[in-house]
Order: sequence, then structure tokens, then C-alpha cells
Amino acid sequence: MELGIGEVARLTGTTSRTLRHYQDVGLLVPSRTGTNGYRYYDAAALRRLQRILLLRDLGLGIPAIAAALDRADEASALRAHLGWLRAEVDRIGRQIVSVERTISSIEHEEELMAEQMFEGFDHTRYQEEVEQRWGADAWAEGDRWWRGLGPEGRARFGAEHQAIAARWAELRAAGAPVDGPQVQEHARRHRAWIQAGWQGREVSPEALMGLAEMYVADERFAANYGGVEGAAYVRDALTHLAVEQAG
Repeated sequence: MELGIGEVARLTGTTSRTLRHYQDVGLLVPSRTGTNGYRYYDAAALRRLQRILLLRDLGLGIPAIAAALDRADEASALRAHLGWLRAEVDRIGRQIVSVERTISSIEHEEELMAEQMFEGFDHTRYQEEVEQRWGADAWAEGDRWWRGLGPEGRARFGAEHQAIAARWAELRAAGAPVDGPQVQEHARRHRAWIQAGWQGREVSPEALMGLAEMYVADERFAANYGGVEGAAYVRDALTHLAVEQAG
């Protein structure tokens, strides 16, 4: 399969100018260029473009997209993208149901509860759970930090987790031992991501082990790592790092 630049632009809803810009910045190189200067894209280039567009839709800029593309192989990265897309589909689906309920309530002159009107609209649906586990101050501080990141900062933070999850899948598929140097290097990257989410506060060995156990115990977390078995691999690796950290 090989498509010309005009056909690629039409299929993806982008422009030839954008595709040429992606080449100029080293993000997407055509598979070949004809004698007339016309660019062509083969299957591999089209898959890379798909990943670029997915990351762009998350709000990432060119440097962040380039970094994310270099961090994982295609299949692992796309699996991570798929997980985020499914979560987004779920969120949008709940918003659709919410709006449909509102329309129906208007048309039938029925009263609608506020909880039904705003299902799927805000991350604060986790507020009660966070406050119960870690306290109201933890929620308030985390909420201020999250909102302060802005759309691009939140997208970068999410993309880093995508890359981390994809790398975990690679290491597990390769049979890398959880106490081996490759896995432990990645475990340190994961801990650094957690620390960034904690606004730079140190992640103690006890806290790291507690979070690692949560990845397995809570199916919402486990889903990020390919289910319970994948989450158990991550837990074992992070637990080993925590033990080493405790010294």
C-alpha cells in the first residue's frame, strides 16, 4: 500500500502543507519522493502518521510527539493509545447519555437530577474516593496542581504514562526479569512519573509498594497495564525497587 500526499491529506482530514511540515521537522518522512517531487507514504509511514495524529489530539506539541514516538515500538504504543481512546469513548458515551436525558426531560417536562445532567463531565467524580483514602487536603492540592498544568501539560503527563505503560508491556513480553537492570531502570522512570504527579514530593518505599499493590487490586488501574497479570508484573518490579530503596 502506498498513497500520494494528496490522498493521505484527504483521508486524514489534514493538509498537504501539514504533512510537509511533519517531514521538515523530522516527524514523518515519506517512503519515497517521485521525480516530480510528489511525496508517497507506505504502510509503515501511514501507521506512524496514525500515532502522530492520536498524540496531536491529546494536545501534545511537536517535540513531545517526537519523544513519545521514540519511546516504544508500534504495537505497544498503539495498545497504550487504544486504552486511552477506550477510556475517552466511555467518558464521551456517558456525556451523550447525560445530554439525551436532559433533552428528554425538557421534551417531556420531567425533573432531572443534577447528578444525571453532569455524568462524565469532570474529573472531580473521583474526589470523594481520594478524600476518603488520603484526605481532603490531598485532593485539594492535587486538584490545584492538575488544573494548573493546563491542557498541554495534562496531555504531556498523560502521554508519559502511555509511554510507560507501553514499555512495561514490551518488557513483560520479552520475559525481562523484574529485578533485572532494564526493568529496574524503567521502574525508576515510573517512580519519577508518580513523583511528578505528587508535585515533586518524595515517593517513599512504603508508598511505592502501596501504589503497586493498588495496580493489581483495583481493576481500573490494572486495565492500564493489560489486566491483572500485566499489573502484577509492574507491581513486582516496583516492589523490588522499593525494597532496594529502603536499603
